[in-house]
Amino acid sequence: MSFLPRLACFVALTLVPAISATAQEGNLTISSGYGPSSEVPDPRAGYNGWTSNQTGVTETLMGIDYDLKLYPRLADGIEQVAPTKWRVTLPQGVTFHDGTPLTADAVIASIAPISEEGHPGHNKRIANLLDLAGLSADGERAVLFETNSPNAAFPWTLSEPGIAILGASSEAFPINATGPFVFRKAVPEQSYRVEANMGYRLGKPGLKEVTVVYANDPGTQALAFEAGEVDMVINYPETDFDRIKETGALGFSAPTARLYFYTVNAVSGPMANPLIRRAVSLAIDREGIVDAVLSGVGGAAAGTVFPVGKGWAADIPATYDMTKAEALLAEAGATKEGGQWMLDGAPLEIDIVTYSGRAALSPTAELTQAFLSAIGITSSVSVGEWGASAELIAEGEADMFLQAWVMTPQGDPSGVLETLLKTGGGSNSGNYSNPEMDALLEAGRATFDQAKREDIYTSVQELIASEAALIPVFHVSQVNVAKPGLTGYAVHPTETYWITHETKFTK
Repeated sequence: MSFLPRLACFVALTLVPAISATAQEGNLTISSGYGPSSEVPDPRAGYNGWTSNQTGVTETLMGIDYDLKLYPRLADGIEQVAPTKWRVTLPQGVTFHDGTPLTADAVIASIAPISEEGHPGHNKRIANLLDLAGLSADGERAVLFETNSPNAAFPWTLSEPGIAILGASSEAFPINATGPFVFRKAVPEQSYRVEANMGYRLGKPGLKEVTVVYANDPGTQALAFEAGEVDMVINYPETDFDRIKETGALGFSAPTARLYFYTVNAVSGPMANPLIRRAVSLAIDREGIVDAVLSGVGGAAAGTVFPVGKGWAADIPATYDMTKAEALLAEAGATKEGGQWMLDGAPLEIDIVTYSGRAALSPTAELTQAFLSAIGITSSVSVGEWGASAELIAEGEADMFLQAWVMTPQGDPSGVLETLLKTGGGSNSGNYSNPEMDALLEAGRATFDQAKREDIYTSVQELIASEAALIPVFHVSQVNVAKPGLTGYAVHPTETYWITHETKFTK
């Protein structure tokens, strides 16, 4: 189905009355595209920590501010005491939701299970980021972290939402944390509800209760907002953003580090050939996609993985060149017959998969299909769930997987690149493997000189481009809407922070 008819459904929303002036006093209901997987979602497992961090339940030792700078959050400070040792000090007077104090032992008991296979809090992705050799207490208010190898990204890693600091759980406090809100209930794949922590150390929260409800279809979220069923939508459809603001809604939009990109099947099928990957990349008119899909709300064609102005970005243009694309196809051994590229005696066909959780994904995949068709490459587009799409490309049953990731969720470039592109990386579903890439990523982690690190990650980005190890499409601003009166909220560049004790509705 073309994306244009789908966009038409949002125009139809103009028939819905303008939204009510304010939300129910003291309460906030947010619509988001992703829900909890269990009744008590352990913040350390999967990406549960994003939800608990966004709703103000959990906090991390370090934090990332709105300028992508690192700051002590639950920690009092952090210092490197040896090439592989870090000392984190804790403040006095911080308590968990059940009133017990934050201590070094509590921090260790919270973080150690992340690396323990079989524990409910185990998380291979985060364990790889931490790379811990040991944890020990230095008195009641200091923790010594020892890593297996030098890791310049370690302080930044401690801002990962999954490294949530938790106290002992109980029936009253199944997620016993330190934030301005207390976890109360989750319904798997449906909702996540929290209540104000009236004793929060930084001040009384401005909201009594926050409930996040989940719908993985952006159109459903938009309809719920105009019907007054929710007070706020995270990742509102870009094509409807200007119109919804005309009804009186508050619009929030700011650049983030989120990249729409293609993971490529690097081991089988046509995309296993770097020449064909590069040809496909050159055949995509990224500016055209941005204009059509983002409707001017904020986005930039991407030649590399990091957005300009957010740090780390190399100077690699988003090139669209059909002539060069066809030359690379010929160099790869393909021949053009009757307007169709053939490879090894059969039509060159590419299977594209993506998921439905973000409004811009499906039309981006469909436009990519059109651009490939324009140079004589046949392709198909399938839209399913994220996990199913990841499995298809991992099993060699798809060639390109369109995803949307925040590329610096901890403010540092190492973590996501290692996850996506390092041999055996936790989310390397395309099975890309290159010893040169592995060596660069290892060097980036082990190098502490900032200028040298910048050079290393520039080289990483240049290698990504020369191999089309993944195919960047565009960077995007996050677009959210809320009923009038919401204050104390702003789009965060990592997208991992939503609600603070200062968030409230004013009349």
